[in-house]
Amino acid sequence: MNTASVAVNELPNAPRPPMVRGLPLIGSTLEMAANPARFFARCYRDYGPAFRVRVFGNELTVIAGAEAANFMGTREGKDSLRSREAWEPLVQEFGASKMLTAVDGELHKQLRAVMKRGFSKESIKGRYQEVLDITRTALLRDWKVGSKVPVVQAMQYLVVEQLGMVLTGQTPREYVQDIRTTILYILNVLVTRQRPKFLMKMPAYKRAKARMFELGRKMIKQYQDRIAAGGATPDEFKTLIDDVMEAHQRDPDLIPAGDLVMLMTGPYVAGLDTVANTTSAIVYTVLKHPDVLARIHAEVDALFAKGRPVNEDEFMKDLPALNGAIMETMRLYPIAVAQIRTANKDFVFGGCQIREGEMIYLGTSVPHFQNEFYPDADKFDIDRYAKPRAEHMQIGAYSPYGRGHHTCLGKSLAEVLLAMTMAEVFYNFDLELESPDYVLKTKTAPTPGPAMSFKVKVKGRRKPTIAPPATA
Repeated sequence: MNTASVAVNELPNAPRPPMVRGLPLIGSTLEMAANPARFFARCYRDYGPAFRVRVFGNELTVIAGAEAANFMGTREGKDSLRSREAWEPLVQEFGASKMLTAVDGELHKQLRAVMKRGFSKESIKGRYQEVLDITRTALLRDWKVGSKVPVVQAMQYLVVEQLGMVLTGQTPREYVQDIRTTILYILNVLVTRQRPKFLMKMPAYKRAKARMFELGRKMIKQYQDRIAAGGATPDEFKTLIDDVMEAHQRDPDLIPAGDLVMLMTGPYVAGLDTVANTTSAIVYTVLKHPDVLARIHAEVDALFAKGRPVNEDEFMKDLPALNGAIMETMRLYPIAVAQIRTANKDFVFGGCQIREGEMIYLGTSVPHFQNEFYPDADKFDIDRYAKPRAEHMQIGAYSPYGRGHHTCLGKSLAEVLLAMTMAEVFYNFDLELESPDYVLKTKTAPTPGPAMSFKVKVKGRRKPTIAPPATA
């Protein structure tokens, strides 16, 4: 379907996007709250790639499908959409001047260049065993044999330790609860706007935010003390904090002092809920499919029998079934259900007029649920992604990390961390769902994912000792 804008004098001839039929007063609030990804897919099927919905007393404009995913990568898409309004409240809450997700154009390119290495898999080059060790230590500490583990919460603690070590060199376990609380309020109230603003005045939030700021200032002070003592980090071991602080010293207009706390703690805002929700969903989907679990057990046993991951370039290639399960879970349980933008100008999408200043939800995950792209789309099939099928390679078909020039900066790092985490989980533990017929309960606030009530039984350890180190 043609999504290009038309000449300005043709705009008045284009109709407004159709309104999705909903309940009196509340519109589509309940259906969207229950499962936004499936809701957008249903609306796309019934109304086409552009439609409007009434949710939480507001009227939202949605552009969706492969058309929306492809549009975001075009010059026309970049010119027609901007990001500032969606993220500006978060910037203001941190007392900062700007953030990567809230700017576009040349400024976005400059900030992305500063943070690119720290958010990429290059940041852990030569450190795979270190990440695996941290992951395994946290799992063995928190996933006790005979217990029922609250999976999302346990994964949140693990993610904080992983992100802290990888991105900033810190593992701030004592701040985990404060980070979780702060992010919960920020995402619910300021970003997704699913909760009222008065909640930002709650004492629990204020205390947690103060502690999170304390963590950011502590990281900055530790960096400054290390540099003052002559402890400059070699290039191959630099983390995000090194890159940000060096950019601040080099160009304080681009990275002013007032932005540093937000930049130090930003990885937790970006990664805590998203990674924890995704890893928790993977636990469910794999345990729900014993044949998949058996294939993954065979893979991870063979992987760790090799000892230390000497050849990091081959690490991901050794886990085809696990990576297929991760990708399939991210298709069926997407975190990036929709990206929020503002119309930068009047334009036509899918034959409908979009007006300048409108808030737009871009439903790029809609193709995940379409049989046209994924035959028998509701089926969990981890072999969709291997050649020759490679169903995800169809244009606009797969968008687990968003689309366009704001595609998740940490995509390559996330892919490796997800594989590491799940390899350790399935290698170390004999797990089972609370019952074989258990169906995952989900939540949508602040981001889509398994409900906090989701638990698994730790029946035992699969391996009594860690894998032997590789011989010299």
